[in-house]
Amino acid sequence: MPMVVELVVAMLACVRIGAVHSIVFAGFSAESLCERILDSQCSLLITADGFYRGDKLINLKVIADDALQKCRDKSFPVQRCIMLKHLSKVVEAIPLSSQSPPAKRPCPDLQQEKQKDRVKKIRPVPQVPWNPEVDQCWLSLLSGVSEECEPEWCDSEDPLFILYTSGSTGKPKGVLHTIGGYMLYVATTFKLVFDYHPDDVYWCTADIGWITGHSYITYGPLANGATSVLFEGLPTYPDVSRMWEIVDKYQVTKFYTAPTAIRLLMKYGTEPVQKYKRDSLKVLGTVGEPINPEAWQWYYSVVGEKRCPVVDTFWQTETGGHVLTPLPAATPMKPGSATFPFFGVVPAILNESGEELEGPSEGYLVFKQPWPGVMRTVYGNHQRFETTYFEQFPGYYVTGDGCRRDKDGYYWITGRIDDMLNVSGHLLSTAEVESALVEHEAVVEAAVVSRPHPVKGESLYCFVTLTDGVSFSRTLEAQLKKQVREKIGAIATPDFIQNAPGLPKTRSGKIMRRVLRKIARNEQDLGDVSTLADSSVIELLFQNRCCGAM
Repeated sequence: MPMVVELVVAMLACVRIGAVHSIVFAGFSAESLCERILDSQCSLLITADGFYRGDKLINLKVIADDALQKCRDKSFPVQRCIMLKHLSKVVEAIPLSSQSPPAKRPCPDLQQEKQKDRVKKIRPVPQVPWNPEVDQCWLSLLSGVSEECEPEWCDSEDPLFILYTSGSTGKPKGVLHTIGGYMLYVATTFKLVFDYHPDDVYWCTADIGWITGHSYITYGPLANGATSVLFEGLPTYPDVSRMWEIVDKYQVTKFYTAPTAIRLLMKYGTEPVQKYKRDSLKVLGTVGEPINPEAWQWYYSVVGEKRCPVVDTFWQTETGGHVLTPLPAATPMKPGSATFPFFGVVPAILNESGEELEGPSEGYLVFKQPWPGVMRTVYGNHQRFETTYFEQFPGYYVTGDGCRRDKDGYYWITGRIDDMLNVSGHLLSTAEVESALVEHEAVVEAAVVSRPHPVKGESLYCFVTLTDGVSFSRTLEAQLKKQVREKIGAIATPDFIQNAPGLPKTRSGKIMRRVLRKIARNEQDLGDVSTLADSSVIELLFQNRCCGAM
């Protein structure tokens, strides 16, 4: 479903009756949706007719129907599909085939004719396939329903939801969270990490299809009775000042977004930000990936005007909530550091042999004891849960991320383990190299991956997106190599730097480094790229590959 109130309603309705929900991000393909339905054995699908992503119409009902057909083809028919009428104000239902009799309009129109005409002229609305044997209308189902619904009493360890996350094997993992521990943890982390007070207005820009939306749009804020902004749209549409317009309009006090969004908006300078006051802001948060110090400084200085603490939160789908995070105005900040563990979380840094490192060190980030919000299993495959998170270093929960601890005890996430490179015996963080590259005024965004090297083992292959109007040249390439060498050391000097007008990203904005590794190695088999926001960038990157690369 799109980012609409009814999505939150559907989640809470499931919880009320003791049902387990599994939300699939609205940008996924029909094949991905089918895969998740089959794995979780879902019996009911709730969707909407469609939504707009900027100017692009996404016909969700068509995608949903395609997924349900794929399920039927695999002998798993889903009995019911409930559709919310979000855009299709004036469109008749379309039979599934030309042989089917014309179906009645599936949902009542609540708009006046004048309003319908206005909507129709502004944007085209989706035509809705309708199968009366399966499909039901959200609005029709609500009519005449009692407002009373007694809750189902559940055990604290009963399942709350399943949320799928990428796996190293390519098959998504169904992360299972339970009721008591998860709800307690997200309620507590929300209250303390954002310093929530009853008069606050909170806005998290994430999509509910990801764990950030579950924990810090739905469950954490609502468990605290928080007033929240729910946003459907893009940060750059209809213009690049959209987010700051909303901050002023609703007097947002606590703001939570991704480094990707910050870097995107940095590209347009300070003017779109400064045309709005933003004087209501009190706390700024980041989530999703390590934030490079340059983006942190822009966020802190330009957006927050150096008066709002930045909470750089590290956590995962599997952890349920924040595990490394500053506490606003209580933790001295270091740009780019997730700082210290949250209460009850006990981190450690291990070397390749599984030995704990003390003091300033860099290695594998693990946790030594459980906390209430930690996942309980991989749905339907507990062995995979044990293998993925506990087998590599027995006795520890393995995050899959690299980490550095400085002399002051601050933790710095250096990126996924497979995004760490071993160059001539030196462990290098791709995030660190990326940060060095984007310090150059010509570079807006960078992504670094490994490429096999006959002598060093691995070499650095860098993709850089340049500021508008800047051309890629040998001189610029030499400057960038020099900057990395000076920032980190000669061992980190990139072997290849490729001009990348765009980077392959998921619809949630994360860079698909797995795809970049394939491009760097000239491997045409990219695997599943259904989550790519723009697949056309792939061909362009292959064409622009560096001379001398494999």
